[in-house]
Amino acid sequence: MQDNEIREEILEEKIDDNANVEIPEVEEIKEEVSNEIPKSENTDNEIEKLKAELEDWKQSYMRKQADFQNFSKRKEKELEELRKFSSEKIITKFLGSLDNLERAVEASSSTKDFDSLVKGVEMIIRNLQDIISSEGVEEIKSVGEYDPQYHHAVSVEDNPDFKENEIVRVLQKGYTMKGKVIRPAMVSVKK
Repeated sequence: MQDNEIREEILEEKIDDNANVEIPEVEEIKEEVSNEIPKSENTDNEIEKLKAELEDWKQSYMRKQADFQNFSKRKEKELEELRKFSSEKIITKFLGSLDNLERAVEASSSTKDFDSLVKGVEMIIRNLQDIISSEGVEEIKSVGEYDPQYHHAVSVEDNPDFKENEIVRVLQKGYTMKGKVIRPAMVSVKK
């Protein structure tokens, strides 16, 4: 039995020896590995530079986005102002003709001179025609064959003096503005 006792003592000593062996902690392993990888100040500086550059780009992007929003708001406001006062120029031109028409009516009511009234109204009509002509408005010629692009047939007539599909009478003048039809002429057509 002595042999057994000796064996047990040897086994206990080995266990005690192993118990004193320390197993390295995870943090210690990380520290050893990071110490083995060469660290340089250049790498740290490069990382800091990249972080600073990224922050600059972010700030620049935010400023550009804010500038664009301000630009969009300003343009929308300018467009609204333009829409609001777009007819100001033409209205200003028509005000003179309105003044002349009012003067003609006032003068003819006091003098009861119908011929003067007609002459005054004719002058105002010429003035109005000059105004619309200066804005690129032209009267549609409504003589000859009916053209649905420029004419709106509102009635048909059986008149032997005209050919088939020819305009017999103009009921309302039509106009184009810089080549675009803004009001077709209302006509009566031979059928």
